[in-house]
Amino acid sequence: MPLTSVAIPVLWRLARLDFDSVRQRHVLLYPEGTVLLNATGAAILELCDGHRSMGEIAAILRERYRNDVTADVTEFLSHLAERELIREA
Repeated sequence: MPLTSVAIPVLWRLARLDFDSVRQRHVLLYPEGTVLLNATGAAILELCDGHRSMGEIAAILRERYRNDVTADVTEFLSHLAERELIREA
């Protein structure tokens, strides 16, 4: 089922956001591997707290970046949902 703007994303219970000091970048760690993140990906995941909807996350980032990032947020989180790294709260 595709994520919508009212979906409330949360990280899979075995996944965690971290900072890799060797690579000097944020990473999403999970038992089977690692996803290297850019600054925008890390910002999106930091807001996935199980309380904010995708629409609210996009609105916060729209203010921060002064640009409509709704499509980027939806695509990024949908991709992670397909890999079962995020779920709906």
